[in-house]
Amino acid sequence: MATLIGRSLAGASLIVVLLVAWQGLALSGRVTPFMLPPLTAVLERIARDAASGELALQLGATLYRALAGFAVASVGGVALGLLVARFAALRWFFDPIISVGFPMPKIAFLPIVVLWLGFHDASKIAMVIVDAIFPVLTATIAGAQAVPRELLWSAKSMGASDRQAWREIVLPAALPELLTGLQVALPIALIVCIVAEMMTGGVGLGGAMIKAMRFADSRGVFAAIVEIALVGYALVRLMGAARRRLLIWHPEAQR
Repeated sequence: MATLIGRSLAGASLIVVLLVAWQGLALSGRVTPFMLPPLTAVLERIARDAASGELALQLGATLYRALAGFAVASVGGVALGLLVARFAALRWFFDPIISVGFPMPKIAFLPIVVLWLGFHDASKIAMVIVDAIFPVLTATIAGAQAVPRELLWSAKSMGASDRQAWREIVLPAALPELLTGLQVALPIALIVCIVAEMMTGGVGLGGAMIKAMRFADSRGVFAAIVEIALVGYALVRLMGAARRRLLIWHPEAQR
């Protein structure tokens, strides 16, 4: 417990040092307020946007798109990953697609997706799904294939059906790897959503940032950066808490 508290304090101290350095550099006169507005001015801008309801509108749109795409990618990636790990024919079919598609920068398909689905939510959610599904899919396959075959043989010898063995043995055993894939996919979902909003404009944190840039609103740009950082941090922490809760039975919880 003491070690955990010490690490948390060290991390928090580093963030405080960076924020103090930001404020000090902005007030030192070495840079102009346009290049680097003071932290206090940026926080004032965030508070003003929150009071006017603008922040809730932009944040709500971004979270809706990112989490909707992440949810579809999670369900689809887990289901498809278990099927691919279970059936050799599906593995033969999807292996080249995964090998080529995973490292590919899928955001390059955004212009095509916009042509098909338009500039609104559908295109942004589609891009999130395409990007976020690969980490979930590969982690699920790796976790399911890592389960010792002896466990399945033992279950079947005791009368368990194939479906029961996969549901009650393979899925729980693959859960740590699966959750790792979800933890990787969640920040990707937010990043892709922000980039798509920046490229297509409209409502959302990414759209607000690009709009502020076009009007040379330096405080607005930095305010959007701080907001995105806080949202990303909150999502990662929530996902970590969910992992600890779901794996309370696992040896990693004891560590």
